[in-house]
Amino acid sequence: MIKALIIEDEHLIAKELQYKISDVAEDIEIIQVLPSLKTAFKWFMENAEPDLIFADIQLSDGISFEIFKRYDLKCPVIFTTAYDEYAIQAFKVNGIDYLLKPVDSDDLTKAIDKSRSIINSKAEYPNDFHQLISLISNPDALKNKFKEQFIVSHRKQWIPVLVKDIACFYRDSINFIYTFSGEKYMLDFATLEEVEELLDPKQFYRSNRQSIININAIQSVKPHENQKLTVSLIPPLKLEVDISREKAPAFKKWLDR
Repeated sequence: MIKALIIEDEHLIAKELQYKISDVAEDIEIIQVLPSLKTAFKWFMENAEPDLIFADIQLSDGISFEIFKRYDLKCPVIFTTAYDEYAIQAFKVNGIDYLLKPVDSDDLTKAIDKSRSIINSKAEYPNDFHQLISLISNPDALKNKFKEQFIVSHRKQWIPVLVKDIACFYRDSINFIYTFSGEKYMLDFATLEEVEELLDPKQFYRSNRQSIININAIQSVKPHENQKLTVSLIPPLKLEVDISREKAPAFKKWLDR
């Protein structure tokens, strides 16, 4: 049994991550969930190093990298975060994978498989570590990682729509693009999952199964008693998007940068 630790300051996100881990890896036992740097410092002073760590980067009282500066930990770390600007530093402190929130189950499974092979073989890094570092360190590679425009059909013509001009993607039996100017175009993609993979996660958020929203398109956010959120987009869109209770903490972190 692999003994693992979760370092995450949002209770709901920690619970969701714990559930996803148990769903994809029965051989992992979560021995503790630590909500802050302070509790993490105390825990590592009093306990043996775990086999694996799942760590958020931005905690309520600081950056989780401080833990690895203070303690000489050798176990692999899977970082989870709403941002990607810490990627290189993550790999310098035993990071074997870097998952953007909300964590995808398939990506989580791959990261756990990677960590399992390291734990079992006592290796320091996965075979593709240097390739990951090379990709993240290359500004041109990062620049070209995300799509810059989509080609759509409009009045029997193909026209380009720049990604920076897109306020949201919305699925209503088929996928549509809504621009900031209020135009609506049909998008020739089978699923929003395919679209999401092409977008910068700092700029676009997968709010629910039907929509992906641009951070610049948000006019206001209304919280409800059941902890769900309703996001109103700026005119002339006149669209409201729901955020589930489970996604609300991650969305707030993504928005509050």
